[in-house]
Amino acid sequence: MKDLKAIASQIRRDIVRMVHGCQSGHPGGSLGCTEYMTALYFEVMNHKPEFNMDGVGEDVFFLSNGHISPVFYSVLARSGYFPIEELKTFRRINSRLQGHPTTHEHLPGIRMASGSLGQGLSVAIGAALAKKMNNDNSVVFSLHGDGELDEGQNWEAILFGAHNKVDNLIATVDWNGQQIDGPTDKVLGLGNLASKFDAFGWEVVHLENGNDVDKVVSTLQYAKTLLGNQRPVVILMRTAMGAGVDFMQGSHEWHGIAPNDEQLAKALAQLPETLGDY
Repeated sequence: MKDLKAIASQIRRDIVRMVHGCQSGHPGGSLGCTEYMTALYFEVMNHKPEFNMDGVGEDVFFLSNGHISPVFYSVLARSGYFPIEELKTFRRINSRLQGHPTTHEHLPGIRMASGSLGQGLSVAIGAALAKKMNNDNSVVFSLHGDGELDEGQNWEAILFGAHNKVDNLIATVDWNGQQIDGPTDKVLGLGNLASKFDAFGWEVVHLENGNDVDKVVSTLQYAKTLLGNQRPVVILMRTAMGAGVDFMQGSHEWHGIAPNDEQLAKALAQLPETLGDY
């Protein structure tokens, strides 16, 4: 059995070290989604590090809120897509590990550029429809920020997905209540997301603690049982921005700033090194 909690701890170490190393990046949302990404890549998803862009015969994942690239890069490297040592090049000149994931650098595991928010669900739905046309029974997963739902394109895609019965898709909303300018309720209140998705024709699954890796695994596995019923599935996942590092947790201020040397040391002291630092 994989020790998912140990893997998550190492991924958190990677995140804070990567952002500190270049003094740029987005640690808050990356830390908050660590359990989700760990569960997805190390337990739930059927995927192949021997990467092919089409993803035929395997589950595929699309990161819509691309600014949380540190957690995505760490998970990809730790699951064998590219050398772990490459993490030290994050946001460096000529690095494949840009601040927002891109495809033109030919980085294994990346199937869409996600610098602009609000586009990922449209892409995921397109991929899910392609799998249906090809009689490919594997699953499409996607991840979205709650603040990202301010973008209107999401709601067009939500309508489209239900209308076209895209029932091989599991989208997850990272519902941490924070975005770059402050709490989501103050920037632009989202209201009752569950009622909205239900009214738009989606199957809604609640995950009250997205920072408990066991609950993430069981919720994703449950969501898979709902597929094939002519309704796309959305998981509304409650997380804490900056989870795992006490002085970052719950604050929008750590959305997009890097820790200094003292803060890095304090963060690493809270995160056991389990797989070896790069």
